[in-house]
Amino acid sequence: MAMELKSERDRPDIFVVLTTQWRAQATGYAGDPNACTPFLDELAERSLDLFQAVTPHPFGVFARAAFLTGVPCPDNGVVDYFDPLPENAMTIAKRFSDIGYQTGFFGKWQLFERDPEAPVVGEPHARIRVPETRRGGFDYWEGFESGFLLNDPYLHGTVIDDPTKFEGYQADVLVQRCCRWLENRENESPVFVVLSLDSPHPPYSAIASGVKALDPDSLILDDNVPEQLGVSDAAREELSGYYAHIQATDTAIGKLIGFLKREHSWNNSIFVFTSAHGDMHGAEGNFRKGWPHEESIRVPMLLSWPATFREARRDPLLFSLIDLGPTLLGLIGEKGAESIDCERYGRDLSKTLLLQEEGPKEQIVSMPSVAPFEKQCPYVWSGRRTALETKVDPAAGPPFSLSRLSDRRTQSG
Repeated sequence: MAMELKSERDRPDIFVVLTTQWRAQATGYAGDPNACTPFLDELAERSLDLFQAVTPHPFGVFARAAFLTGVPCPDNGVVDYFDPLPENAMTIAKRFSDIGYQTGFFGKWQLFERDPEAPVVGEPHARIRVPETRRGGFDYWEGFESGFLLNDPYLHGTVIDDPTKFEGYQADVLVQRCCRWLENRENESPVFVVLSLDSPHPPYSAIASGVKALDPDSLILDDNVPEQLGVSDAAREELSGYYAHIQATDTAIGKLIGFLKREHSWNNSIFVFTSAHGDMHGAEGNFRKGWPHEESIRVPMLLSWPATFREARRDPLLFSLIDLGPTLLGLIGEKGAESIDCERYGRDLSKTLLLQEEGPKEQIVSMPSVAPFEKQCPYVWSGRRTALETKVDPAAGPPFSLSRLSDRRTQSG
């Protein structure tokens, strides 16, 4: 059963680590022979492993907007890749603030106005200043709009007026800044913190905090990565850097966990590790995200709360990133959201995690629009994912199904 929270001081601190492009299979605890993730593996030994978790939209902008609001795209106002989150959007940060939490955000935002003509990777987008009124209602905000600078990020926010370069690996820098804020804050209220990391997003060739890229020839590819047309060679080339960034990011997350165990009440802290979406990496001959396949839509989801979930559990619950905010509120005894009669919106699944109710039979996943980049999924689609398959309905063309185990495509309807 959930803890009986007698006062505000009894409420747990809550930390969400949201990575980018980290597909669910790419961890040691999930059985990936290429992944070196000792800190997450240790966390998994004491957490709920929601191994069926998916993103509501397998693309960063859309996934972040849905996570923060509990409302899917385009209903939350984000229709296309360059659309900003509306200023008046009700976010999970505002909900936690309303019940007495101090809220903090560190890292990648990607929800303000960007210049579609400027390079997506690099300083132009990294140095965009997000005004205070467009930071989602977080009490403390320190981050960057976008830019995909895995090293030497530009940060600005509550105490840094102009985007300022911080030397080091982005994940390491953000963990350090987050820990510094936690150490120095004078507010004694519980905290709700989102640590939003770019890695292991491309550019995969970027330096990964001293972790050497793997030998491409040593990598073990899944059976659904075809050999023809150079697909497997391309997959090996990018995966060599991808797994280096996974290891480097795992180390950074381990530093955060170590700090929380030393300086905070870890036993009564909720800690979540997840990702905005995955990456195909050559599966079915495809690359990047946006696709309705497992490698793109399924994300890691570890939830630790030692005071309540005393034993690790590999849980087959059909869970979505859009459910995370309402569920966290539910775990501490608050309503996740106003009653909305819509299966597409985020749901409070706390009672299911506490083994008091059955979970949903399916999750809704979709791509609301086509992003203007190479290799991404080139069509709009909506889908329903069950424990066994994803039924996909493209905006143009016949529906089809993807088996969860083999990802084999079959025509339907």
